[in-house]
Amino acid sequence: MLSSTQLATMLSLQDGMNKKVNPDWLNAGYAYLRAAMIESVEGIEHHGWKWWKAQQKDLPQLQMELVDIWHFALSDIIIGFKGDIQQSANTIAEQLASNRSQVTFDGKDYEFTKQDILDNLELMAGLCAAKRFDVPLFLKIVEQAEMDSDELYRQYVGKNVLNFFRQDHGYKAGTYQKIWNGREDNEHLVDVLSSLDINLSDYSDKVYAGLKHRYPQ
Repeated sequence: MLSSTQLATMLSLQDGMNKKVNPDWLNAGYAYLRAAMIESVEGIEHHGWKWWKAQQKDLPQLQMELVDIWHFALSDIIIGFKGDIQQSANTIAEQLASNRSQVTFDGKDYEFTKQDILDNLELMAGLCAAKRFDVPLFLKIVEQAEMDSDELYRQYVGKNVLNFFRQDHGYKAGTYQKIWNGREDNEHLVDVLSSLDINLSDYSDKVYAGLKHRYPQ
């Protein structure tokens, strides 16, 4: 289960990144749940579902789609509480603590703990299309994609901090170096993440500092 520190960190990072894109993002009317719906469908594609052709499950890509969905879901939740990070965190925590195992959609009850990952991804896409997001369902899908809440946190913070780092070091202007010492920035990020304790209260700051230490000055 995601801790209160992890929730507060992720929500604050999401708010910060959205403000970097548009300081008035709360009122911009961006379709975050539409984006989450599209990513849900892409997750189905990465898993493979077609019975008429051979397919291989791409688990890392599927996990990456789930991390992207979480970015959009957090954004939508923050908007729902008019930018109140604490209230957003409390609501997510309450949903997770409820241990709810089913969701009602279009008048039908779905017991998502008994469904496979493809049915759950499809259900999540349907809910997002109806402008709804269900946190317990999402965390069940995360578990079915062979991630735990700590791994979701690690990947989420890593991707978010790397985006911040790129922006701060000339990504928009085209002066950012994506390859340092013969390796892509994503690879350096993996090294930094593996060297840090995710329970640190300043975890995201430490990730940023780790990238800065490695980046050629």
